[in-house]
Amino acid sequence: MEERKGKDLLQSVGGWKRTHHLAALTSENLGQEVCLMGWVQFRRDHGGLIFIDLRDRRGLTQIVFSPEINEQAHAEAHVLRPEYVLAVKGTVRERPEGMVNPRLATGEIEVVVTEWKLLNVAQTPPFVLEERAEVSENVRLAHRYLDMRRPGLGSNLVVRHKATQAIRNYLDQLDFLEIETPVLTKSTPEGARDFLVPSRLNQGEFYALPQSPQLFKQLLMYGGMDRYYQIVRCFRDEDLRADRQPEFTQIDMEMSFAEEEDVMGVAEGLVAEVFAKTLGVDLPNPVPRMTYAEAVDKYGLDRPDTRFELLLEEVTELVRGSEFKLFAQAEMVKALRVPQGSELTRKEIDDLTEFVKIYGAKGLAWIKIKDDGWQSPIAKFLSDAECTALTDHLGLQSGDIVFFQAGGADMVNTALGQLRLRLGERFDLVPADRFDLVWITDFPLMEWDDEAQRWVARHHPFTATREEDIAAMLEDPGAVIARSYDLVLNGNEIGGGSVRIHRSEDQWRMFDALGIDRAEAEEKFGFLLRALEYGAPPHAGIAFGLDRLIMILCGAESIRDVIAFPKTQKATCLLTDAPSAVASTQLRELGLRLREKKKSEA
Repeated sequence: MEERKGKDLLQSVGGWKRTHHLAALTSENLGQEVCLMGWVQFRRDHGGLIFIDLRDRRGLTQIVFSPEINEQAHAEAHVLRPEYVLAVKGTVRERPEGMVNPRLATGEIEVVVTEWKLLNVAQTPPFVLEERAEVSENVRLAHRYLDMRRPGLGSNLVVRHKATQAIRNYLDQLDFLEIETPVLTKSTPEGARDFLVPSRLNQGEFYALPQSPQLFKQLLMYGGMDRYYQIVRCFRDEDLRADRQPEFTQIDMEMSFAEEEDVMGVAEGLVAEVFAKTLGVDLPNPVPRMTYAEAVDKYGLDRPDTRFELLLEEVTELVRGSEFKLFAQAEMVKALRVPQGSELTRKEIDDLTEFVKIYGAKGLAWIKIKDDGWQSPIAKFLSDAECTALTDHLGLQSGDIVFFQAGGADMVNTALGQLRLRLGERFDLVPADRFDLVWITDFPLMEWDDEAQRWVARHHPFTATREEDIAAMLEDPGAVIARSYDLVLNGNEIGGGSVRIHRSEDQWRMFDALGIDRAEAEEKFGFLLRALEYGAPPHAGIAFGLDRLIMILCGAESIRDVIAFPKTQKATCLLTDAPSAVASTQLRELGLRLREKKKSEA
C-alpha cells in the first residue's frame, strides 16, 4: 500500500516530478535527491541562509537556500512570499544540532536546495494561514479555499474522507449495495419545508429536493435489493442552528427481513469501525439501551449526555400541598441537585434563569443548602415536613444547590434537561476524551400538534408499531409505541431509524390516525401504496447524520467546520454569493414571474 501511494505522488509539473509529499521525509532519506512542491508557509533570512517552511495538506518540510550550494538560486529566493507556490530540487540532510523540531514529522531533516522553480505568485492573504490565528467565521467562509490550507479545516476533511472510506468498506463486507436514489423527486411535505425546483418542460409543476431517500429506499426493499446503503446529500428548507445546514449528508441504510436488533447490530459495528479507523479508539461494547420514557425522566431530553451524572428527580407529590402555589398547582415539579454547587453567584443564577426561559420556563426556583439553613427566596414557603422530605429524597448536603422547575411536563423536562447540560459545562463535569453511546428506544409513535390540531408522526408516517398496538392507533394514538430507535453519542443524536410498515392495510390505518384522507394519501404517496400491494418484505433501516458524526470525531464546535463549502446560519454562501437573483429570461423559460414587493416589505 505504501509503495503504491509513493508512486501516485510522481506527478509532473513542467517536466519536474514530485517525489515526496511534505510530511514524508525522515532521517532514513538522508543524502537522497528529492523534488518537493507546495506553498510557502514562512520565510526566514538568517544571515547568508534563507529558510522556507514548505507546506502541503500533509505537513511541512524545511528547505534551505544556501549561496554555497547555488548562488543564483539563493539570490532569486529573496522574492519569495507567503503562499507562493514552489517546486524545489535538493538533497536531504540532517538539521544542525539544536535545530531539531520534535513536533514535526520532518523535524529531524531539511532539504538544501540545488534548483527551484516558481509555479505561481500570491497576493497577501486576508488572514494568516496558521491554526492558532483567530479569524472570524465569515472571513473564513468567504475565502474557504484559503481556510482549507490551514491545519484545522484541512485535517477535518481528511477525517471525513477516512470515515466515509471506513463506512463503505464495512458495509461492502456485509454485502450491502450502494445504490443512488433521485435528487429531483416529488414533494411530500411531512416535516421540514421542501426545496422546490421548477420544471421547464412541465411548466407550473415542481420537483422537490429530497429531505431523505426514505421512500426510495423502501421501494428498493420492495424490489428485492435487500441490503442498501448510500452516502447521500439531503435538503431541508428550515431555520438553521450550529448543527443544521440546508444541505447535509446522511449515511442511509435499509435491510429486508430484518428487525430492530439486526439494524442496531449493524449500526453499532459501523460506528465502532469509523472510530477505530479514524481515531484509533475502541468504543465500549455492547451499547447500552434506554427507553424514551427513562431518558426523559432522568435526563429531561431524549438525547441524553450520559458522560456525567446530575439526574432529574420528580418531586411533584412531595410538594403537592405546599404554600408555594407554583409547586402546589403544577402538573409536574422536578428537581436538579448540584453537589457542592452553592458557589454559584447570584448573577450566575440570574443568567441561568434567563437561559431556561428560552425553553418556555417562566423562572427558576433554587435553594442553597448551608450549614445554618436553607438560603432561597422560596424557603419560607416550605414546611419543615417538606424540607425533610426533599432532603431525604434528593440526598441534600451542605454546600449543594438544588434547582426546581414546575409546570407542564414537556416544559419542565426540556428546561431542566438543558440546564443540566449547562451546569455540566460550568462545573467541568463532562470528560472531553470520553465517548458514550446509548440507544434510545420505545418512542411514542405520534405526538399532538397544537397548531394543526391533529396527531402527527414523531418520526415519519411509515414507522411500524408493535403488533398488539396496531388497533390502538385510532383509539388512543398518544399511547402507541413506535418500533423506532435513536443512537445518541455524547448528547448528540447521530442516527435514527425504525422498523417500517410493510402491509398495505397497516399503512392505511396509519394515515387514518394522522388525519390524512384517501385523496391526500393517494396524491402524495400513491406510488408507495401501489407498490405495497405487490408483496413488500418486512424491512427496517437507519440513517446517520454524517456531518454531525464527523463534528464529534474532530472535536469541532459546528458542522460548518467539517463541511468543505457550508452555508451560513442565514443559508447563504459567502464564497459564491448564493442564493442570488437570476435573469428574467430564465424565469420566462420556467413560466415564472416574481411577485413585486410591497413598499412595506422592501
